[in-house]
Amino acid sequence: MGMAPTKVMTAEDFQAETGVSRETLGRLRIYADLLVKWQRSINLVGESTQKDLWRRHFLDSAQLYPHLPHDSQPVFDLGSGAGFPGLVLAIMGVPDVCLIESDGRKAAFLREVIRATEVDASVHVGRIEAFQPKERARVITSRALASLDK
Repeated sequence: MGMAPTKVMTAEDFQAETGVSRETLGRLRIYADLLVKWQRSINLVGESTQKDLWRRHFLDSAQLYPHLPHDSQPVFDLGSGAGFPGLVLAIMGVPDVCLIESDGRKAAFLREVIRATEVDASVHVGRIEAFQPKERARVITSRALASLDK
């Protein structure tokens, strides 16, 4: 017997699991809606993961939140792509998140989400190797970028 398929996670399920406020959930919904809209023209997330965005992307990113130190800024999110996990953490209240993304179209998407959600985050367009921050990161995040030894 195989495992029973898990129910697709809704925004409300995500809120129940993480305890985010209504305001934060509202911002995450804006993000999710923009992701679905932009996904039609640029590949932001794997097609198989789109049906369960709240579990596969939002919850997967949000699980880092309780592990961040209180004085974690700045946070550098390397190879941000669709903004996971950095943009979710910024929407959850982590200040001064810098999303580093070399693909200009994905960077434009990230800027649009930041504008629409009014979060404390910025986008650096360019290769990670060329990034010259003003200060050292306290926390570096990344998801599906490269193997850990790199």
